[in-house]
Amino acid sequence: MAKTPEIIHPAEHDGFVDRRARLQSAIVLLLGLGLFLALPFVLSIGSVVFLPPVTAIIFTIVLSPLADRLTRIGLPNTLASFIAILALIAVVLVALLLILQPAFVMVDQVPTLVRTVTLRFAELRGNLSWIADVNRQLARITGHSASREVVVASPSVIEQVAFATPSVILETLLTLLMTFFMIESRIRMKRRILLDRQSFGASVRLARVLRDVQERVASYILTVAQVNFGVGVIVALGAWSFGLTAPVMWGGLAFVLNFLPYLGPLMMMGLLALVGLGTASTVAIGLLPVLAYLALHAVESNVVTPSILGARFTVNPVAILLAISYFSWIWGVLGALLSVPILLTIAALLDHIGRPNLVGFLFGEPLFEPARLAGLDELGTEDGQDEAANQPG
Repeated sequence: MAKTPEIIHPAEHDGFVDRRARLQSAIVLLLGLGLFLALPFVLSIGSVVFLPPVTAIIFTIVLSPLADRLTRIGLPNTLASFIAILALIAVVLVALLLILQPAFVMVDQVPTLVRTVTLRFAELRGNLSWIADVNRQLARITGHSASREVVVASPSVIEQVAFATPSVILETLLTLLMTFFMIESRIRMKRRILLDRQSFGASVRLARVLRDVQERVASYILTVAQVNFGVGVIVALGAWSFGLTAPVMWGGLAFVLNFLPYLGPLMMMGLLALVGLGTASTVAIGLLPVLAYLALHAVESNVVTPSILGARFTVNPVAILLAISYFSWIWGVLGALLSVPILLTIAALLDHIGRPNLVGFLFGEPLFEPARLAGLDELGTEDGQDEAANQPG
């Protein structure tokens, strides 16, 4: 007797598909969480291997427009790539020469400045001496005695620089070489990536992703660099007017530290407070440079930069701070400087492939939200055809 085939109700089939999709999403979420937690240890231990490629990719994104312009005016691709690298090296060397030499002199003066600042606040501490008396009374009542402070000898700054110099030189050379070869082969790599896809739609979407990532990251860094240059000029003029030594150094520090959102301006304010209080005759006069920089930073961060960058480059401040702490934990100061470009790159990719919907996933929604740019398929097709057509045959 023939067995009657089992009829599956459409609702049951849809429920089975939903459960399977949530199971797959849960597995992807757990794998992503594990990768997020394990990645810092791998990248930190292998920083000599991983840091140069990541830095070279960011430099390639920023310098590729310059190389493209030089190529359009008739220069060979190799020469244009080499000139772009020379421009990067020149900017870095000029910034280091303007900042490092006066900074070394200021570092030698830090102990004297700290003693002066301590004396400045001695009067305030004397006025608040009753707090120390209360602490001593509480210590005597609770039976705690004053503890001795043990100071462990650590290597001097010169010794640390001497030990770190070979590694820094090696990583710098690797980064510059990788950047040059990536810029020089950018046309071939882009053509291979676009034309080796099995479907034209995938090539179109990939062309849009590559173009959006390059435009977003390069435009952000170049625009912020212009804004920071203006901030550096104003800070240098302000340092000169307040009588601070090496005003060009202060302008250079403001230019560099302003690339580090939130934390960079705080570091700049701390340095200005230390030098101002250590060299001024009174506390009020010593705080004037800090207050002036705070007003400048408030105008720049709340008025100038948002009006120039616009909503396209607006990133959640919490995400910026998490990226800074995450990559500074992995790669130190350089990781902190690379954190915002890396975050912008990830944000541009997520705009095309869809952002993870973690909160909604807990309440039964799909794990990934639809891509923000998914509705631009028609425009993207034309852009992708133009992108593919522009690639050398």
